[in-house]
Amino acid sequence: MKPMKITLGALLLSGTAMSAMADDTELHFIMCGGEVREADQAVVDQFIADHDGVTVNLEAVPWGTCQDKSLTLAAAGDPPSIAYMGSRTLRQLANNDLIVPANIDPETPYQPGVLNTVTIEGTAWGYPHAFSTKGLYLNCDLIEASGQACEAPATWDDMYALAKGVVDNTDAAGVGLAGKDFDNTMHQFLNYLYSNGGVVVDAATGENKLDSKETRETLEFYGKLVEVAQDGPTAWERDQLRDLFNDGKIAMYVSGPWGYGQHKEEINQKVVPVPAGPSGESGSILITDSIVVFKGSGHEDLAHELAQRITSGDSQYDLDSSWGLTPILDYAALGKTDLYYEDGIWPVFTGSISTGGPEPLVEDFKSLQSVFTNMVQGIILQDDSVDNLVTIAGEELDEAL
Repeated sequence: MKPMKITLGALLLSGTAMSAMADDTELHFIMCGGEVREADQAVVDQFIADHDGVTVNLEAVPWGTCQDKSLTLAAAGDPPSIAYMGSRTLRQLANNDLIVPANIDPETPYQPGVLNTVTIEGTAWGYPHAFSTKGLYLNCDLIEASGQACEAPATWDDMYALAKGVVDNTDAAGVGLAGKDFDNTMHQFLNYLYSNGGVVVDAATGENKLDSKETRETLEFYGKLVEVAQDGPTAWERDQLRDLFNDGKIAMYVSGPWGYGQHKEEINQKVVPVPAGPSGESGSILITDSIVVFKGSGHEDLAHELAQRITSGDSQYDLDSSWGLTPILDYAALGKTDLYYEDGIWPVFTGSISTGGPEPLVEDFKSLQSVFTNMVQGIILQDDSVDNLVTIAGEELDEAL
């Protein structure tokens, strides 16, 4: 039994039913991230205006402590009514009977694959509210200085050749790789795995699919990229790769749509799809944060209504467009025109939605992260063979599930 589950179980047994004593008209809304977006605040304000006697205690808590706070309150019998959290927490919350399933209208036009990020064996446990996909950023100045055209690499072989040309003809590294013990090492690997037709966990059955030919091909490619990457990838995470990109020290790296605005204006940058592996087509990891309704607050119906409002068409569009997120809904199907994501860099990030795959949902996210970090660091440091590393990762994932 996993340590977190034991802790939560003990808290559940010893907790008092404080929620029964709470004011039925106050909803405690925990917002992870340390800030409340204007689009979300507007929905909350209107919700309060529409319900006489109902108040919403909207508490913004930094990511570093937010999810633990929500879990602890719920396990102690004093749950928040509703929370905005990473969807990665859903299995842990559901397995410990701390949340209730989401009441998602089946007619809601979510983008392909989005519901897989909140669904566990057929049940949706959260209302998707923030969505991201990834692309490959190119520093065209460096690539052209190496004597190559700054064009999107269609395949992994093309990407390696482009990176090798930069290494051979400039002082820069060809590609930035994240290999630190951090969640975006796993995310980076999954961008390539999903671009090679790989699967981690079957969304319908919960079956472990990691030990596969597609995973072995992806890990082998990783080992090859180390030859043209910055020194010591195990010391780097994604935000640090952004700094290397800005300093002209790497020619390409993988990041989300926010990266475009975080790069120096003088860089001649281009963002292109993650190249396709030998067994797949270009894809991306699909990551969402979601709104969850906690069990035992005494006003779950009101919490569901607020969750539905805040993730609905107009409200969700305001959040996506103002925050610069990959669109979580098919807004054209809702009758919207002049969509913010129809031009510029956006086709790269929307094009991979249908071919992407979800961040796997397990009870202990740190265990999942370790599965991928151990495998990736193993190939970077040449600690073991591709075959053994993938076999071990598959066994470790069995334990995490």
